[in-house]
Amino acid sequence: MGRHESFQGSLPLLVLKILARRGPLHGYGITIRIQEVSDDTLRVEEGSLYPALHRMEEAGWISARWTKTGKNRRGRMYEITSEGLKRLEADEKRWMAVNAAVLRALKHA
Repeated sequence: MGRHESFQGSLPLLVLKILARRGPLHGYGITIRIQEVSDDTLRVEEGSLYPALHRMEEAGWISARWTKTGKNRRGRMYEITSEGLKRLEADEKRWMAVNAAVLRALKHA
């Protein structure tokens, strides 16, 4: 499937949800999980993911720390914060309401 412009606006929501459910993950783990849960429909490019993670860290929604990977390389591990959990709850409710409204509009247009 092609690129999804509307997906980019949902990236922080997806990242927060994945971190809330799965716990700390590296950026690569986040991209793989998004791909898995979307049945390979959604794919995140590094050029989109890492700037989004940086913005989310600056906003206080996630924290990051350097760790060693299985191949003894350095990598950043991302984890949701309490502020991120609050943001996730608010954004998820808003997204569900908007999605339901769009579905109703499509059904009755």
